[in-house]
Amino acid sequence: MSNSSYDYIVCGAGTAGCLLANRLSADKTKRVLLVEAGGNDDYVWVHVPVGYLYCIGNPRTDWLYATDPDPGLNGRSLRYPRGKVLGGCSSINGMIYMRGRARDYDHWGALGNEGWSWAECLPYFLKHEDFHKGADAFHAAPGFDPSGARQGGEWRVEKQRLRWEILDAFAQAAQQAGIPATDDFNRGDNEGVGYFEVNQRAGIRWNATKAFLRPVQERDNLQVWTGAQVRRVLLDRADGLRAVGIEVLPHGGGAPIEARLKDGGELVLATGAIGTPQILQLSGIGPAPLLQQHGIAVEHALPGVGENLQDHLQIRAVFQVDGVKTLNTLANSWWGKAGIGLEYLFKRSGPMSMAPSQLGAFTKSDPAQPHANLEYHVQPLSLDAFGQPLHRFPAFTASVCNLNPASRGAVRIRSPQASDAPSIAPNYLSTEEDRRIAAESLRLTRRIVAQPALAKYNPREYKPGVQFQSDEELARTAGDIGTTIFHPVGTAKMGPARDAAAVVDARLRVHGIAGLRVADASVMPTITSGNTNSPTLMIAERAAQWIAEDGR
Repeated sequence: MSNSSYDYIVCGAGTAGCLLANRLSADKTKRVLLVEAGGNDDYVWVHVPVGYLYCIGNPRTDWLYATDPDPGLNGRSLRYPRGKVLGGCSSINGMIYMRGRARDYDHWGALGNEGWSWAECLPYFLKHEDFHKGADAFHAAPGFDPSGARQGGEWRVEKQRLRWEILDAFAQAAQQAGIPATDDFNRGDNEGVGYFEVNQRAGIRWNATKAFLRPVQERDNLQVWTGAQVRRVLLDRADGLRAVGIEVLPHGGGAPIEARLKDGGELVLATGAIGTPQILQLSGIGPAPLLQQHGIAVEHALPGVGENLQDHLQIRAVFQVDGVKTLNTLANSWWGKAGIGLEYLFKRSGPMSMAPSQLGAFTKSDPAQPHANLEYHVQPLSLDAFGQPLHRFPAFTASVCNLNPASRGAVRIRSPQASDAPSIAPNYLSTEEDRRIAAESLRLTRRIVAQPALAKYNPREYKPGVQFQSDEELARTAGDIGTTIFHPVGTAKMGPARDAAAVVDARLRVHGIAGLRVADASVMPTITSGNTNSPTLMIAERAAQWIAEDGR
């Protein structure tokens, strides 16, 4: 760690931070510092796709957060994984490449965020995409388009390297239940059923470190600090309120270290929907009553910091089956485990190359819905809870989540110490609409499983159980079995200054503070209709362009 000053300081070397460091350091006249609380991504299980099982819940790679006891989950608290390693959540997540729906971004624009429509965002997905099928109107691969313009980039998207008979049958059953087949969820309308595409290269996880950071890490103007937790943003009032640097806590203890910005430099928070509001609040930026409660001087009252938390709650229905191979039967046999290991060793395929969910479906919870509002993650396995052993009987899991939840939660500091994890209160199923959709989604799952395509496997509902039938019973059991699917967003909401809950403007600048920007999932005003990792990259791509423009 040096005491040099920098043109740009990027906090968080996760999904967004790695891309930002790549793009901003491309200007050799600018000195860039990238700061990460975690360590290097040199742990073998970061790179083997099934290794998420050994990264989540591991202090080497995970912040080990937990939610507050949640009334909507009947008082349960959930493990809440967030990546604490180079690559961030892209090093421990499910690797699913998913943009969401065009209407998500059009809605952001309609909320007063100029420039955020689907048509305006799509080029920034394409800018870094490396799509396995090559380029077309909705995808890009490295090279040049017919006009001679450069296209595509570093973010590899591939087909999965295995199929399962039980998942093929579920896809057929979904079609029999009225869900159309699709081979591409990323063209603006993701309704349909098909296998997910994943961020892998030849059966190995492709994280943001490999894609964006490692190719440029030797640049003379880029410095990377690991094991350095951001304690607070340093502010100055000499010429209006301005961010002038950060204070960090070195790994293993010791005195805090400051990193300072050059005059006119920019600080970018890319520490995610949990880390970003925590850092802002510890810096005196946030809801005044909360800051005063913890003895923190109010530098800038922004009531929306930490509010507007949204997440996808997955409701995991398990069905026992007969006469078909599932991972339960393979992984509970020593011969099966040996075969799995050998297949991956020699072919980079098979169960060790699996994303946590292989088959997906997007559909409506009821025909009156104007668009697909549910997402299924279907897996050829079952267990009581994440981290628990697989069941010893053959089974599959159909997890379903409400893509557009009405429930809103909050992230709030518990103390003025950066080492204390914040309170995370998602408030799942806290609205009547969300409880109704939860009940409808479980009924739809049963209707799909009852279709002829699955009949020969004799599926029996193991969880939640056929005894739950009424709306009230199904909503309550959803609270018993629901869990996060790891998509927290919204806690530094983007919106115009007239929106009292907004934290950043449409160019991601923090309202009322010069030289401070946020570029991560926390800026989403509403959650996207699908997995959130790739939209976060798009946000970072846009931020990098604006920062570079403003720095010229």
